[in-house]
Amino acid sequence: MADFLGAIGFILFSGFWIIILLLGFVFLFVRIIIQYERGVLFTLGKCSGIMNPGINFIIPFIQGYRKVDIRVKTIDIPKQEVMTKDNVPVKINAVVFFKVSDPLKAVLDVEDYIFATAQLAQTALRDVVGGVSLDSVLTKRDEIAVEIEKIVDKETDPWGIEITNIKMQDVELPMDMKRTMAKQAEAEREKRAVIIKAEGEVVASTNIAKAAKTLNASPGALHLRTLNTLNDLSSDQSNTVIFAIPLEILRAFESISKVKKK
Repeated sequence: MADFLGAIGFILFSGFWIIILLLGFVFLFVRIIIQYERGVLFTLGKCSGIMNPGINFIIPFIQGYRKVDIRVKTIDIPKQEVMTKDNVPVKINAVVFFKVSDPLKAVLDVEDYIFATAQLAQTALRDVVGGVSLDSVLTKRDEIAVEIEKIVDKETDPWGIEITNIKMQDVELPMDMKRTMAKQAEAEREKRAVIIKAEGEVVASTNIAKAAKTLNASPGALHLRTLNTLNDLSSDQSNTVIFAIPLEILRAFESISKVKKK
């Protein structure tokens, strides 16, 4: 009985080590690539192909590989001071969106494609902003970002990098320039207010002239207007109004009295 139990234990112990060896074999020969990754395979130091998502087999000690993430990545370009075309120093930061379109080029043709793309985008930002005026920087951000994107995308294409978008985040002006622009904006608002007021006065004067012509063309219209004005003034008893009666009104009352006498 003891010999039987010993044999069973030996078999179980041996089976355990067989499982460990099998797992070690799988670990050495099998590699799993996730859906958003690609693997660049090297055989004896030479590139020998691309490892697609799923289970891939390699020969230990002879083959190796390097994973490459092909999802869209972001690079933050730190805020930097740039001199515009009209010699105004501004601080600008931006963000770059890119992805690896060719894993082989990204691994073989550039040492660190993320760092290289960031440096290239930073340089392109300085070059493009340095070639435009401050007004363009403030009002044409999208156009400047598109121009930077074209430059960076062209330069990174040999590295297997695709630039999907570049956005300028913030443009910081010097304090004295902010005060100057605030004064300019205030002066512009005052200018518009004066123009609008003048245009309103022109329209009002035109309407008054038309009303005067109408009143002058109709006999007695001016008297009726005067009486209406007096009626409006009399509605507020707290006011004391001193006015001169036009001679025409007195003559009108005189005519009425003469008619009654007859």
